[in-house]
Amino acid sequence: MWYQCGLHCICNGYAAMSEKSFAAITAAIFGIVALLHLLRLVMGWSVVIEAWTVPMWFSWIGLVVAGALSYFGTRLARRS
Repeated sequence: MWYQCGLHCICNGYAAMSEKSFAAITAAIFGIVALLHLLRLVMGWSVVIEAWTVPMWFSWIGLVVAGALSYFGTRLARRS
């Protein structure tokens, strides 16, 4: 059972996160991930997982995807 109480929703006695807060937090997290991918590309950092060296083009994909998710999350947070 849930009900609206001011700006917060109450669900089984716990305060639920609003859509605006969720979108803003996830946009910030994806923005940080995009920034780290950009730093890896600019600084030339290598990433090694066991014996496999992760190619730089993975960071290009990560930069585009995380940047897009951050952008759309920011738009959603402003609209909500």
